Amino acid sequence: MKITHRRQGRVRIGAQVLGSLTLGMTISTSPLFAATPETVPDKTLESPAHAVKKDKKDKKVEHMVVNGDYQGYNNHRVQSGKFTDDLLNSAKTITVINQELLKDMGADSFSDALRATPGITLGTGEGGNPYGDRPFIRGYDAQSSTFINGMRDVGSQSRETFNIEQIEVLKGPSSVYSGRGAVGGSINIVTKKARAGDFINADVAIGTDALKRAALDVNKELSNDAAFRLNVMSHDAKTPGRDQVSGNRWGIAPSLTFGLNSATQATLEYYHFESHDIPDYGIPYDQQSGRPALVDEDNFYGLLNRDFRDNSNDIASVIISHELNNGLRISSTSLYSRNTNQYIVTNPDDSAGNVANGYVWRNTKSRHSATKTLATQLQLAGELTIAGKPNRFALGTELSHERTSNRSYAVATGNGRNGCDEAMLNSYNCTSLVNPNPFDSWQGSITLSDNPTITDTNTRSLYAFNTLELSDAWYVNGGIRWDDYRSSSESAQANLGNDADFFNYQLSVLYKPAHNGSIYAAWGTSSNPPGTSNGDGSDRLGSNNEALAPEDTKSYELGTKWELFHGRLALNAALFQLEKNNARVATEAGRGAPQANIGKQQVKGFEVGFSGNITRHWHGFGGYTYLDATLENNGYSSAYNGNRFPNTAKHSISLFSNYDITRQLSAGGGAYYMSKVYGNSANTLWVPAYWRFDLVSSFRVNEMLTLRLNVQNLTDKRYYDKAYAAHFANMAPGRQAILSAQFSF
Repeated sequence: MKITHRRQGRVRIGAQVLGSLTLGMTISTSPLFAATPETVPDKTLESPAHAVKKDKKDKKVEHMVVNGDYQGYNNHRVQSGKFTDDLLNSAKTITVINQELLKDMGADSFSDALRATPGITLGTGEGGNPYGDRPFIRGYDAQSSTFINGMRDVGSQSRETFNIEQIEVLKGPSSVYSGRGAVGGSINIVTKKARAGDFINADVAIGTDALKRAALDVNKELSNDAAFRLNVMSHDAKTPGRDQVSGNRWGIAPSLTFGLNSATQATLEYYHFESHDIPDYGIPYDQQSGRPALVDEDNFYGLLNRDFRDNSNDIASVIISHELNNGLRISSTSLYSRNTNQYIVTNPDDSAGNVANGYVWRNTKSRHSATKTLATQLQLAGELTIAGKPNRFALGTELSHERTSNRSYAVATGNGRNGCDEAMLNSYNCTSLVNPNPFDSWQGSITLSDNPTITDTNTRSLYAFNTLELSDAWYVNGGIRWDDYRSSSESAQANLGNDADFFNYQLSVLYKPAHNGSIYAAWGTSSNPPGTSNGDGSDRLGSNNEALAPEDTKSYELGTKWELFHGRLALNAALFQLEKNNARVATEAGRGAPQANIGKQQVKGFEVGFSGNITRHWHGFGGYTYLDATLENNGYSSAYNGNRFPNTAKHSISLFSNYDITRQLSAGGGAYYMSKVYGNSANTLWVPAYWRFDLVSSFRVNEMLTLRLNVQNLTDKRYYDKAYAAHFANMAPGRQAILSAQFSF
């Protein structure tokens, strides 16, 4: 069947045309390098202490500075207006990954970017649990708790970084900020927006494994009150260390802002991104040892004339804010998005037992889904003085509708559960465990199902946040949110539904022993009803859970934050505990068995982190997280009581550092550690611990040109970065060298 080749061929031409257009306008590197310090900071991301240092001759912005010092990887605020204070005075563990860090890390995908912070483990999916970005925060799946400018981005996908201003990771139950889900935390992506100032940042990158990447970031003031910005990107590469695995992607993101210098400001944004890949499910588990089979790590068990993955995402949004005369601000964000995720991917052996005999069944998992979202948020925020005390608040409401249509492909792969006999090998439905051939001429049939499952989710929400300064040293912060949740699923097999409404809260007390430090105690909750993923993630409505109440999680956190060296370096530490006492667990054996809210889960841990400038020329970012995540009560599966959470590392370390050797030359690198991770609740399938090391060096030729060399996975460590609950583990990319040139005008 040649449908895969036709799709990929058409897309490659489109990607090449975009790359040619980009290079024709100006030379480009990676979009991550695009929003460099030469761009003007967005007002919404600026701390009151921030100032912009400009060159007197050409008025280019060189760096964002705080109290006269370049901040590097340090940020002082998040984009969300639900936070009524800066990070130092917010009683929550929040990690902000900004463009400076993305650029130096050479992170061109969302998953690469999340490597910067410890406490996040990456998971993977297959068919019904879709293939795409699936971060686990403090032990819990956050695939459906990822947001764009504060609006939920529920569709399964693999995201890019070319249009990202910064990534904000909230750790700990966050339903008071995010609504449903957010059990272990949530992630907010802040996009690049048109702003004051004229600049062109153009980048081009080439690398090993046929890497070619081009990007362009242009901002133009149309008048004193209006600006236009355009980001475009094209990327094509093979996957280092994986036989015949490759992909290409491209994107375009224009934005237009009015009212830059007026009380009313409006931003119109559009984002289009698509990717076309050979999907890869890595290496099958050896079911006897519990770890991936000991074979050549380059082995790819898929078929090039059958397997494909096409992913697209379109988002249109309108962001409006108005400053009232009394210091209040009213703002609204409205969004429409459409996400598609289509693939046929080889699931190596599908736990059929052939690995023990030296063979692999090429069974498949598939998906043909489209998710549409329409959502709006309205908020009033400001500061009032009550009884002589400063009182900062935010009040808001959210409305959203999500619809997912999902079908699957029927692929004739034979029945490998009866063994890989001669007929299965001759038809290429089975292959050798040791020496698979991706070029095998498979001739089976593929049929797209005409019976989709349609899932609709409607939510209505009200929220309120307030920070009261009792004195210069004592702050009290509270938040409450009510959600009305309605989800339904219709298919040829069944019509299902779950209706729920729930309250969530947070309360914190913060003490400032000094102006640059804080100590806090915080309490918070989250609610996770059945169907949170709207049919496009791991948490779906089923006949076994549709009548169940939301899972409730409570958290307790004791932490401290400090800013040293006039705000250049930020330090944080926290002890925390998460408790879920009504987890959904099976009450009898078998797939799809009835569930009940009787499970109990607990996560205890601590985290330390830092970001900013250790010295004026030494920049650093990273931390360490310890998670003791225990499945305490598992209903029918009581044998699992006391086991560790799947997809959760007990120890994780992320460290990145860069040093300015001279005014022109800098060098640095990253070190990342993840301890053993289990793929399943039985703790019988697992991937081993690993260390990974990266290097980076840059040379500023002149004001307009900077050269950069990134070496990812310097030692070519072959490790597994994702452990699935059954069948396979994902092999991480091998070593890759990337040479890029950044032009700024």
